[in-house]
Amino acid sequence: FLLLTMHSNQDAVEDETSVKTLNMETCGDDTNSSTTPDATKVNNGTESVNDKVVNDLNTIEPLQVGDRGMVLVTWRGGEDSKLQAVVVERRPCDVWKRRNKKRKLQKRTSGLAKETGGDSTNTNGQAIKDIESMLTGASSSDEELLGLKADEIEYYVHYIDHDRRLDEWISLSKFDLMTIERVGGKTNGEYIEKHSSTKDDAEEEMKKAMTRRTRQTAMKNSHGTELRIGGGNWHSSGDTAGGDPTLALLEREHEEMTKVKNIEKIYMGQWEVEAWYYSPYPEEYSCEEKLFVCEFCLKYCKRKRTYLRHKQECTWRSPPGDEIYREGTDTCNLCVYEIDGKEHRVYCQNLCLLAKLFLDHKNLYYDVDPFNFYVVTETDENGAHIVGYFSKEKQSAEDYNLACILTFPQFQKCGYGKFIISLSYELSKREGKTGSPEKPLSDLGKISYRSYWTHILLTLLDEQKPEDNVQIKELSEMTGIKAEDIISTLQSLNMIKVWKGQHVVYVNQDMITEYKKQGKKIRLCNSKYLTWTPHSQRKKKEK
Repeated sequence: FLLLTMHSNQDAVEDETSVKTLNMETCGDDTNSSTTPDATKVNNGTESVNDKVVNDLNTIEPLQVGDRGMVLVTWRGGEDSKLQAVVVERRPCDVWKRRNKKRKLQKRTSGLAKETGGDSTNTNGQAIKDIESMLTGASSSDEELLGLKADEIEYYVHYIDHDRRLDEWISLSKFDLMTIERVGGKTNGEYIEKHSSTKDDAEEEMKKAMTRRTRQTAMKNSHGTELRIGGGNWHSSGDTAGGDPTLALLEREHEEMTKVKNIEKIYMGQWEVEAWYYSPYPEEYSCEEKLFVCEFCLKYCKRKRTYLRHKQECTWRSPPGDEIYREGTDTCNLCVYEIDGKEHRVYCQNLCLLAKLFLDHKNLYYDVDPFNFYVVTETDENGAHIVGYFSKEKQSAEDYNLACILTFPQFQKCGYGKFIISLSYELSKREGKTGSPEKPLSDLGKISYRSYWTHILLTLLDEQKPEDNVQIKELSEMTGIKAEDIISTLQSLNMIKVWKGQHVVYVNQDMITEYKKQGKKIRLCNSKYLTWTPHSQRKKKEK
């Protein structure tokens, strides 16, 4: 799937994206801390016997994975609403405090081990054994939840019929408790009235539950190898009957492994950005509340002090590769860099890991070597700040001119999405080809591309004279857009008619006039600023 994140028509999804500017000196210390939503009371004006029991949080059994109910949501504009949500995962409310304690114990163990030199007979050796015993007892997520009350647990929820980027950790207070439907099919009121399991029964149920970490380990072992991240898209075989069963299995495993965000936010340049999706960062980084990312070399750090030290030492001020586009003023330029995935493997892998935080279905099993990456930057006196990118296969049998595309959330609604799409078509025209994005497109991808195709075609048709009698093939050659994409766009505009048994373009001048009245300003690639030679022509010159 090709997930485009820059021009969604889902206002609720766009509004919920959290992007903040920050001062890195005060953005947070090295100690992770959880953020718990403010408690919200739900008062329906009546109070039955069950209501009293429900409102007594000490008597409510913790919600289980699969339970669902109405959740109070506050949108960015301040408007409150209720959405149905299902519980996907659970963790203690003080999870980050527990993890920090575990890290300190591990660090202390490492220090004592160096002092003892492996001698377990002295005092330090005994201390190491005691600490290791404590770590073993706190190693299981299941055991962390044992004995906790319902309001001492945070719940990771997915909002039904909404994009997964809205999934989040919430406290019990966000639920309308009387709307809870338990996995067994009972409502919360019935569950409280009839549920009479003992503490031992509850603990047994907890031990049977699989945590996300357990599921990930099991799936990794089922393949025997680690899935690798790459530059292309995730292709689901579910769209076609009789699809490849291997890809179908990978798709199911992908859904299971990535349904919970493993990183909650990143600090990048002057921005604090909430992550949208799971990204397979190395294990030591993959369960952090926040990551610090260098906006120039894309190196990632767990600690702010490590990141600040890296900023002082990092000599990068732009992406690697060749600059192929520069447009703007003396103070700020829009620049594009072409990067060979094989020559700059680490940078491109870091880019893919970072992009996966904002792309739902990015490919997890291809290397970056077969791809070229085109990184778009805003360049000023401080350097080239990455705003987005797209990847493209070096050799595509289907003539795809784009594999993955992303505008980072902090730069969305600035027109970069259309610019990146238009750049991919300019490259195709330089190659003397027509191109198309990798299929299948996601819903958001269809919206973005259909908007671009509509603008290009209506603008071009408006410039044509009635006697020109433009053909589909000519439109394709002038725009670089594949004929099938042109036909599907014109059909959506009701501008394809059957005349004497043939399909012809019917130019609806009223529609074009109405479109022009909207006065949409779209940022497109200006070919005169593009200094790029197709790779096939470069090889000829070298010979």
